[in-house]
Amino acid sequence: MQIRVQFWSYFRELTGCSQATEELVDEATIADLLQRLHARFPKLVSMHNSTLIAVGVEYQGRDYVLKPGDEVSLFPPVQGG
Repeated sequence: MQIRVQFWSYFRELTGCSQATEELVDEATIADLLQRLHARFPKLVSMHNSTLIAVGVEYQGRDYVLKPGDEVSLFPPVQGG
């Protein structure tokens, strides 16, 4: 399944882009997605423990099972105005 990921605030600087798409197996979790993103964008690893994650408009934990069509947003805990 394809999952679209949006990067917000300085996560855009860490990744060099504002969004990405990852191909994952069915029943993959946010933790699986993060593992793939850390391999693709190694600078994100330093933010692993403080990354906020939302699917749609709801915050989710790393054990959340992704569904086809989910849109995931990653952002730091503090954002400027």
